[in-house]
Amino acid sequence: MPQITEKELDAINQVLGEEELHVKKFQMLASQAEDPEVKKQLEHIASKHQGHLNSIYGLLG
Repeated sequence: MPQITEKELDAINQVLGEEELHVKKFQMLASQAEDPEVKKQLEHIASKHQGHLNSIYGLLG
């Protein structure tokens, strides 16, 4: 893997932080949702963001 610059590392850290925040936010919203369909959709969105995180971590090794 090529050397990552400090600027690129900062960008990666920012994206990771945003994805982690999205996962937590949508999990929290899903836990509070009363409508089963809304809850299901929010859980799906949280899962997609978790997938983004997993993909990024996988690329970083």
